[in-house]
Amino acid sequence: MGILGGLATIPFQYKTFEYGFFEAVPKGISKGCKKINDYLKQFSLIFDKDVKGYKSVGGFGTIGSIFPSVWNWQAFWSLTAFLSIILAIMNILPIPALDGGHVLFLLYEIITGRKPGDKFMEYAQLTGMVLLFGLLIFANVNDVVKWISGMK
Repeated sequence: MGILGGLATIPFQYKTFEYGFFEAVPKGISKGCKKINDYLKQFSLIFDKDVKGYKSVGGFGTIGSIFPSVWNWQAFWSLTAFLSIILAIMNILPIPALDGGHVLFLLYEIITGRKPGDKFMEYAQLTGMVLLFGLLIFANVNDVVKWISGMK
């Protein structure tokens, strides 16, 4: 499977740093920004036909498999934060039915001075839901195919 979002699943040594409150906030923001940057780089590989990143898209099985088999608080909270960042980024994509889609329609309203029609909004939301459910099905079918073929 390799490295996901800069998190390796192999054990490694942790070095503990202690920060005061005013040092911890910028360090946390810096680490979060680095994770977001790493994720966006990896997300773009999904659309690279040479890399074929779409083959590594996974659903619930893949999410479960990234957690280590031995309990480790550091790994647990790092992965939980990583999944939270992934969900936040996915939510701001300009897909109708997600927050990014709502922002897109609000920008349209600000620029044109009028709201999109109700029928258009209904079809846009329906299209967004079809896209999201399609992605959900694709990711989980991809997990099943990997499991059946023994590919990890």
